[in-house]
Amino acid sequence: MADNEKTELFERMPIPQAVAKLAVPTILSSLVMVLYNLADTYFVGMLADPVQNAAVTLAAPVLLAFNAVNNLFGVGASSMMSRALGRRDYETVYRSSAFGFYCSLFCGLLFSALCIAFQGPLLQLLGADEVTLDATRQYLLWTVFCGAAPAILNVVMAYLVRSEGSSLHASIGTMSGCLLNIVLDPIFILPWGLNMGAAGAGLATFLSNCVACLYFFVLLRAKKGRTFVCISPKKFSFRRDIVAGVCSVGIPASIQNLLNVTGMTLLNNFTSGYGADAVAAMGIAQKINMIPMQIALGFTQGIMPLVGYTYTNGKQKRMKDAILFAVKLMLPVTVLVCIVYSAGAGTIIRAFMDNHEVIAYGTRFLRGFCLAQPLLFLDFLAVGVFQALGMGKYSLVFAVMRKIVLEIPALILLNLLFPLYGLAYAQPVAELVLAVAAVWMLGRIFKKSGAMA
Repeated sequence: MADNEKTELFERMPIPQAVAKLAVPTILSSLVMVLYNLADTYFVGMLADPVQNAAVTLAAPVLLAFNAVNNLFGVGASSMMSRALGRRDYETVYRSSAFGFYCSLFCGLLFSALCIAFQGPLLQLLGADEVTLDATRQYLLWTVFCGAAPAILNVVMAYLVRSEGSSLHASIGTMSGCLLNIVLDPIFILPWGLNMGAAGAGLATFLSNCVACLYFFVLLRAKKGRTFVCISPKKFSFRRDIVAGVCSVGIPASIQNLLNVTGMTLLNNFTSGYGADAVAAMGIAQKINMIPMQIALGFTQGIMPLVGYTYTNGKQKRMKDAILFAVKLMLPVTVLVCIVYSAGAGTIIRAFMDNHEVIAYGTRFLRGFCLAQPLLFLDFLAVGVFQALGMGKYSLVFAVMRKIVLEIPALILLNLLFPLYGLAYAQPVAELVLAVAAVWMLGRIFKKSGAMA
């Protein structure tokens, strides 16, 4: 992006227009990512085999663990880049992007190697039993054993591209892989195609991630000399300020994700005790609930470059206006989603698997999960602001509060009090406390930065 275009977007463009330019492509990208996750569930569900659907659900924590690396080097490096752009420190921008790229590539390869070496204990930890073991292993073969590096790299590269305001290109890269996945899923999964079941869903995911990576490589080659994103080995180094800047934001974001994986693994283990139907229903309800969740997350990720740039550029009033605009726009949307999901839960679940037991379980799960949607948005927004401003310690506090202090104890307690069905209400309980904390912390940030006027 030319420097004058970047300045216009971050410094002068009206807030609604700037937010739309940054957030809309990111939201669309997030929606397409959800659709491809739902496509796995939908097409595997067409097999009418709860075991195959349970395999996709049980493997989900491992795929979610990719985000630990994505957050460490994607969120960390992009935050560093946006803040450096606000200071017009372009050498730091180049070195931060190269550091994020090469570290994420190495970690992706290491992730695959470790999962292959310890696949036995890993499958046991995920809750796979003699019924679901083989299907879960086959799904992991393509998504993790072969596919960790491209899955991680395409997300990190999207973060790097988005940090300079190129949200559209970042989203096109992500969506290209997701759309290919949706096309390949029925071909690889269903009997009229290759009839691979859950393994076919994994293979489609692997190929789509490779295509997304290819898009970003071609993009950076085509924009050479006109982009601040740099993946030249010459710019890679362990310079102290780069490592510290990336890790101060990235490590708390990564820990937050690892705690999310812990919570999901615990949830799946509790659910697996009630049989494959309950596991399949839990997986379907979780993925349906991901649609509004990813919209909220995509919105907050989209405005992060604007928040980080305006903060370091001395435009705190503009930063505050962008954040408040996000609240006024997105909070009513999430409330509406909560109402629609609660009213139509049974019909929505039936669209993915026409199985009486799965529908009965899934309806009650979805009604519990959806209560957290408005609260999650406020939480995502606060954490996004912390990351954009380099306040990693605050996002770490929120992560520890969400999982260790609130959600995991709530899972255990509610499962004891209301077996199985109580599990779906642990997240709303945790997010209620965090939403109150988020509003309080944002008020403090506005006051401290002088943006209260």
